[in-house]
Order: sequence, then C-alpha cells, then structure tokens
Amino acid sequence: MIPLSTPFFDGNEWQYVKDCLDTGWVSSAGQYVNRFEQLLSGAVGARSGVAVVNGTSALHLALLAANVQPDDEVLVSDLTFVAPINAIRYTGARPVLIDAEPETMQMNVKLVREYLENKCSFRQGVTRNKKSGRKVAAVVPVHILGHPVDMSSLMDIAEEYGLSVIEDATESLGASYKGTSVGNIGVASCFSFNGNKLLTTGGGGMVVSNNLDIVSLARHLSTQAKSDEVEYDHDMIGYNYRMTNIQAAIGCAQMEKLSEFVAKKRNIAAVYSRELVDIPGVQIMIEAPDVTCAYWLYTIRVDDRIFGMNSRELMRCLSDQGIQSRPLWKPMHELAINGSFTYVGGGCSSALQRDALSIPCSVHLSNVQQGKVIDVIKMASRR
Repeated sequence: MIPLSTPFFDGNEWQYVKDCLDTGWVSSAGQYVNRFEQLLSGAVGARSGVAVVNGTSALHLALLAANVQPDDEVLVSDLTFVAPINAIRYTGARPVLIDAEPETMQMNVKLVREYLENKCSFRQGVTRNKKSGRKVAAVVPVHILGHPVDMSSLMDIAEEYGLSVIEDATESLGASYKGTSVGNIGVASCFSFNGNKLLTTGGGGMVVSNNLDIVSLARHLSTQAKSDEVEYDHDMIGYNYRMTNIQAAIGCAQMEKLSEFVAKKRNIAAVYSRELVDIPGVQIMIEAPDVTCAYWLYTIRVDDRIFGMNSRELMRCLSDQGIQSRPLWKPMHELAINGSFTYVGGGCSSALQRDALSIPCSVHLSNVQQGKVIDVIKMASRR
C-alpha cells in the first residue's frame, strides 16, 4: 500500500525520547516542552506559544483566550475537518459557516464581507447580528491542505468590524502569505501535530501569538488553571491540555527537519502538477499569487463528465492498485449536528467535496511510488 500521508522519523527522535526516559521527565513538564514551544513559535515568527495535547484543544484555548463568550457568533470555514466547529461549540458560541471559493478551496472572504454588511450592524465598536442581536466576536479562517486563506482581505474586514482573527493553521505549517508565515497573521494561531501532519508529535498541538497575554492565559487554562503550585489553588475552570515532554521531544527532532519536509512536499506537488495537468477532466492544485503553499495534502479535482469516472470511482481504482487516497471532509453545513447554524454560500464546498481527491504525498514518498500513482490516474483516464 502506498499511504496517503504518514510520518517520517530519521533524525534525533530516538535520542531525545531516550533522554526523557533516562531522566524521568516524561509528563507535561520538562526541557523539551519549553524548547518545542520556542522552536515552533520562532519558526512562524510569533513571540511565544503553548504546547497542548492536540489541535482541537489549541483552538479551544485560543478562542477562550480571545474572549469568545457563550452565544457569540464566530465565522468559520465551511469546508474543513470538524475540529474548529467543535472547538467553537465548546465555548458555547455559535459557528457561522462560510462557504469556500473554487480556485484555492479556501474560505470565501467575499462572503464574510457580504454577511457582515447585510446581516450585521457595527455600533460602538461591536458587531451584532441584526436579527438575533448576538455579538459577532471572531473569525476562524481554516488554511486547508497547506494553502493560506486570502488573509489581507480578511484582516481588513476584521479590523473594520472589530473581530478577532484566530488562524486555524493545523494543516498549513510551512506555508506563507505575502512573505509572512501562516500562523503569524491573526491575533492567535493554532497548529496540529497529529500523525499525518507535516510535522508530528504523535498527537499534539500549539497556540502561538504575538500577544503574550493570550499565550499566558492559554497556558494557565491548559494546566487546570492552577494558580498556586504548592497549595493547589485554582482560579478558573481549567483543562488538562498540556503536551507531554515525550511528545515535545519528538517535536523538537521533527522541527530540525521542517524546511526539508516543506521542500519535499513542494517537490512532490510540482511533479504531480507537471504530470497531471494535461489529463482531461483533472484539475491540479492551484497556488495563488504571493502565496507559498505547504501542500500538506495534494488534492486534485475530477470532472466525471470529461474524465470518465468520478472521484470516488477513481479512489476505488487507486485502491485496487494499492494506493490510498481520500475525499475531502463533508462540508460542515451538511452535518446534521450543525443543522441549526447559519450557512453562508451557494454550495461551492459541496461541489468541491464531491469532486476532490487527495493523493499520496508523504515526505518520504519515493519517485517510484509517485510514478505509480501518476500512471494509475493516467490509465484510469483512458478507460
């Protein structure tokens, strides 16, 4: 089987983990936690960060630290994994699901403006939904698949309407927008280090920010809001969200390979784009101007009317040849659990989910393996 995206360990992972075991520093305190926070936040240009158990907990803490309150509205990408929507709901706030745009598959920022202009009012520094009266507190752009959202336009809108921007960069470590690293644009940003991400700690996540108050509050909440280490005093409702030293040790070793991993992903993407661009009915992944895409998952789109089979049929064809591929996530507005929330759009995310297919792009994907993937897609197109 040629897998979709799997981790790769060929650096100092064993050495650093052994150090944790030899010294007994295995839990949520230790030198590697602090080091990993410094390495990751430094890599994206942010002042500080707090390492936590996964990307979802990072999103939850970032929302709380940005003062998102129960019954607030938070605008968020509709085409995404469910985690950011769940994190918004953990706070008691209500997601407003913003459709994708077709070229890069990212949040359609024009729809953000339309919603705020037509459905909301801005008075005395606060934006409210005209119908419900709810405060619109924040926007969570999800940089899916390694490609950034149009952040210049979004930041202008957010400033105009007094909204906090919390980047969900869980899929886009290593990407940049107009020369600025993804994760260093909003008031806070969140990363994931799940096993299939560009950089992994097995599980894990991080909140990064240039606002030290946000990082401090996120850190405090992540350790059960313990205000006195000796007497076990707690001054807020906290969470058991801190990353372990063992996970962080793996992360430190992986960070030493970050630039190499991004280069490999971009090289894999370049080969796919060159070899697949002329296949009728296949649309290759687009990289917008002034953007450096990290290509976490290389994702094609299949027009069944031209290609001769749809994306799911191609997925089965690839599977028959020992090649793993995967559709995008069901859009959030199509999930029954989100049925009571506002959806802003015209079905673009649904069309993308129908046609898109992510194909193998592990950083250790060999030329022979990638060649096989390309050959099977080419053969399928001739059927």
